[in-house]
Amino acid sequence: MKHLLKMLDLSQQEIFEILDLADKLKYQTRHGIPHPILQGKTLGMIFQKASTRTRVSFETGMYQLGGYPLFLSANDLQIGRGEPVQDTARVLSRYLDGIMIRTFEQKEVEDLAEYGSIPIINGLTDFCHPCQVLADLLTIREYKDTFDGLKMCYIGDGNNMANSLIVGGLKVGMEVSVACPDNYQPDEKVMEFTKGYDCFSITNSPVKAAENADVILTDVWSSMGMESEIEKRKLAFAGYQVNDEVMEAAHADAMVMHCLPAHRGEEITEKVFEAHAAEIFDEAENRLHAQKAVMVKLMMPSEA
Repeated sequence: MKHLLKMLDLSQQEIFEILDLADKLKYQTRHGIPHPILQGKTLGMIFQKASTRTRVSFETGMYQLGGYPLFLSANDLQIGRGEPVQDTARVLSRYLDGIMIRTFEQKEVEDLAEYGSIPIINGLTDFCHPCQVLADLLTIREYKDTFDGLKMCYIGDGNNMANSLIVGGLKVGMEVSVACPDNYQPDEKVMEFTKGYDCFSITNSPVKAAENADVILTDVWSSMGMESEIEKRKLAFAGYQVNDEVMEAAHADAMVMHCLPAHRGEEITEKVFEAHAAEIFDEAENRLHAQKAVMVKLMMPSEA
């Protein structure tokens, strides 16, 4: 494992190794046990998209690991003024020990990895969100103890979250069902990946997708960069809401998760969100622990 670019690149073993290390680091964090594994290391964090959880969790995580997090706004970098990604990758590789990037195009992340000589972490692209899904899997395992025999259901836009949840859920052994409108399906590469799994299904019906589910996940109808489509998407996604009807179709002890920020009253009701706030905010916390595990695995593999 040289980089974290997308869930499609990870093996089941690598996912479990990250989750196991995240468990260990979470225990140490919660009990005040110092773990400066990355002392002397510097992580450059490139943000071309705004962030709350990604920035705070990576900065805090790098600090707790003894390293130095360096915030790099696209407005402050030459990459934001037309410098080729491959040149930026070569230069930053001589200054830093790792790069986390939160951007739009997946190709930009892949190019950093191709032309640079240090680990690259995908903090989010329009194609995928591997850090969030590793945190999601960590949370599911904490609540359910295992992935065996579980059904994961995702309701909403076939976006970066859907792409990564489908791949991650199937790779760890869960059944995965998805409910999306026809024109908002997951990426073709992800749908091609699902052909190798009999335990995957996709439908237009949120209630059908949620039948006997153990975990239900959703995301906003309009992600960053889609502001001009908000009204159009509200019409397209009407009915694609995690509500009482959906929850009645799932198992009585089903978890509900959301990557946040949530638009209560749209993709999830206020009632369901608050009833499952414990899971949702444990999920948010686990971004910190999962990402710390990723940074250690990539930047100090001998310690992982």
